[in-house]
Amino acid sequence: MALDSRMRANLLLLAICQALGQACNTMMLSATALSVVTFYANRDLATLPVTMQHLGVMLWVFPAALLMQRMGRRFGFRVGSLFGMAGAATIGTGLYHGSFLVMCAGGFLLGYAVACLHQYRFAAVELVPLSHRAKAISWVTAGGIVAAFVGPSLVRWTHDQWIPVYIGTYAAIFLIHAVIFTVMSFIRFPESRIATSGVPDSGTAPPRPLAEIARQPRFVAAVVAAMVGYGVMVFLMGASPLAIVGCGMPHTEAHTVILMHVLGMFVPALFTGNLITRYGTTRIMAVGVVLLLAGVAAGLGGLTEWNFRIALTLNGVGWNFLFVGATTLVTTCYRPNERGKVQALNDFLIFGTTAMMSFTAGFLQERLGWFALNWFSLALLAMAALAVAWLGLRERRPVAAAA
Repeated sequence: MALDSRMRANLLLLAICQALGQACNTMMLSATALSVVTFYANRDLATLPVTMQHLGVMLWVFPAALLMQRMGRRFGFRVGSLFGMAGAATIGTGLYHGSFLVMCAGGFLLGYAVACLHQYRFAAVELVPLSHRAKAISWVTAGGIVAAFVGPSLVRWTHDQWIPVYIGTYAAIFLIHAVIFTVMSFIRFPESRIATSGVPDSGTAPPRPLAEIARQPRFVAAVVAAMVGYGVMVFLMGASPLAIVGCGMPHTEAHTVILMHVLGMFVPALFTGNLITRYGTTRIMAVGVVLLLAGVAAGLGGLTEWNFRIALTLNGVGWNFLFVGATTLVTTCYRPNERGKVQALNDFLIFGTTAMMSFTAGFLQERLGWFALNWFSLALLAMAALAVAWLGLRERRPVAAAA
């Protein structure tokens, strides 16, 4: 079934919101640790406001997802934009007054906006027929390509416009969330009762207990892979600006590395959906694990600017393959009337992991250094490799039995 003009317009507008929201997230990750160390002496905690954002995502995903199921996607996403504006204003106020705790509170508020941002990929599935599920996730995720340029560019332009440095960056985040709030009013989301799902004949079936859904092998493998992939990505990306500046390179090099990383995260989304449709979800997830391992190898190879650039670019590409594949897999595990709680559980587990990884990134970078972070990442990626291999073996068993 082909997409009509309304479906395409909805996906385009959602991709625009994805681009703007991800730009805000990129700006937060690029600027926060460097802005904290301008006034706060304990560098071990420089990534704590970002950690609070991840903690906010973990704690907000259930109320955000359930609000959307009850009140609709448009209403829920616009509430997220309001939280984004409030969070940016709060963290900017904290920076202006030199209050580390207020900056952490702002990060926590921004977590709600990011929780909504990560629901865009699930909303994309509901805008298209089932046959376009993987492509819709991939296309909307591709909105992050714009974020790869907009986010770091805005940080470079705004970070020294006002005093203290980086306060202009948070003002820009506030304005971007206001734009998202406006664009959301033009997207026509379907009613929740007719939202699509990967489970056939599920429209009238009663919702299953969450524990029953979560025991499905596909769900387990998808969540474990996404937790590790997202955790390693945040772990290395969050520490990289501190590591780069700590090696004597300028702040602008940190911005360049983040630009290449975000390009790696989102440029592959132009074709990831097609690759999943052609080769299967499990194979693409396996490629993602291999690319993440290659990124770690580049990080262990040295401390030059190109080691950082190659490592973080491969890290981004690997994340894309693993995360888009895992998301596609999750959408096949629930019925329409189960979507809110299942999507919330998925993101709760993922962003609980990223909250922990974000906090430990700054601490380990200051205490043990960049190489130790990369060695630790190898152990984590082994878990993702096992999860994907286990799923692949389960998928082959019926074929082998039939033969």
